[in-house]
Amino acid sequence: MENFRNESDLLGTLQVPASAYYGVQTQRAIENFKISGQYLSSYPHFIKGLAMVKKAAAKTNYELGLLEQSLYEKIAQSCDELMEGKYHQEFPIDMIQGGAGTSVNMNANEVIANIVLEKLGKNKGDYQFCSPNDHINLSQSTNDAYPTAIKMAMLQMNKELVEKLKKTIAAFRQKGIEFNDVIKMGRTQLQDAVPMTMGQEFEAYAATLEEDISKLNNNAHLFVEINMGATAIGTGINAPVGYAKLCAKNLAQFSGYPIVSAPNLVEATPDTGSYVIYSSAMKRLAVKLSKICNDLRLLSSGPRAGFFEINLPPMQPGSSIMPGKVNPVIPEVVNQVCYKVFGNDLTVTFAAEAGQLQLNVMEPVLSHAIMESMNFLGNALDTLREKCIVGITANKEICLNMVKHSIGIVTALNPYIGYKNSTEIAKEALASGNSVYNLVLEKGILSQEKLDEILDPKNMLKPHQF
Repeated sequence: MENFRNESDLLGTLQVPASAYYGVQTQRAIENFKISGQYLSSYPHFIKGLAMVKKAAAKTNYELGLLEQSLYEKIAQSCDELMEGKYHQEFPIDMIQGGAGTSVNMNANEVIANIVLEKLGKNKGDYQFCSPNDHINLSQSTNDAYPTAIKMAMLQMNKELVEKLKKTIAAFRQKGIEFNDVIKMGRTQLQDAVPMTMGQEFEAYAATLEEDISKLNNNAHLFVEINMGATAIGTGINAPVGYAKLCAKNLAQFSGYPIVSAPNLVEATPDTGSYVIYSSAMKRLAVKLSKICNDLRLLSSGPRAGFFEINLPPMQPGSSIMPGKVNPVIPEVVNQVCYKVFGNDLTVTFAAEAGQLQLNVMEPVLSHAIMESMNFLGNALDTLREKCIVGITANKEICLNMVKHSIGIVTALNPYIGYKNSTEIAKEALASGNSVYNLVLEKGILSQEKLDEILDPKNMLKPHQF
């Protein structure tokens, strides 16, 4: 049977598992917030962000003479172990909670304090030697430590998301090269338009996604401005002179990011504008990604009664009743991830707007929505690349046949015979079933030599002199 130790706080005494590195306030959060089933331990970058913040705070307190060197070194060692991935199971609280992140901050404070106590040869919970509040949370408040840790997490997660995006772009670009000689019909409003190559189509997918690399990175750069030293509302109460800038400097050193102290800590404490704009960048990416997946599903539709211009890798049987059916399950799941990102962006909008006076208490759901979107998008990009894009093949003859029989190629005649004549040819071809090519010759509008030159699909793929 599990043994327990007693710990007390403002509300009284509570039993905590004797082996746990967390303490009484974490235990209360475990009991109070059974909401999403997604826990702090599910987001290792968040725990690493908390550890970076606590290490930077401890070093700053030591340098300002508020913390003894021996205790600072033990705190720093404990934070390093968290950053290495140790003790992450000691963060069992739900990501969505009341209290503006106090439970998360105290979870980190308690775990670090008890790791330090163990290093000192003391019992867990013997906080006279290292206190979660008096030592680990020294010169801080949840209201500056928590949002700063969120930003540290998001900076790390953005780096990983962008790397996954780059790999997906490279996969589309490679297909663009592979399909460079596959001539097909371009479409607008689902109607035949003008010829293009499938290589152009897939290169366009790469190009549109490539634009989002700078958008994500530029918006993530807003996270480097932090409010450490603000303490409760930005006035800096209980923080020593010089703490804010020195702590930002130390955090920059530990994190590797160009962290700076916000110029106005009262403004920075309730401000969630950086979250809003970063979420919007993810929504932008998700919109594009979902559109591409819509295209892939259309282009692979069939195999007899659809476009059937491309083949997607078959991943699983498509039906429990229709033998032989294979569905485009990878684009479908990516579409659904994108819808989740859209919804999370709306959550971020509402949560950011809900800030009142000197604090935004909705940061837990706001940060969870963004981190969930980052995780989902990263996983979706990997899945799309590995299980779909790299295995796509083109049905070259089907594509070319569609071009040859399309009414859309009459557009190429427009500069030579005029819009009115081109329209009449298209209308007659559609009504009679005759080809554009034959009708132009029958009516003696152009010579066969000139017509062959104009209607050669390769001559319709780029601008040229008339």
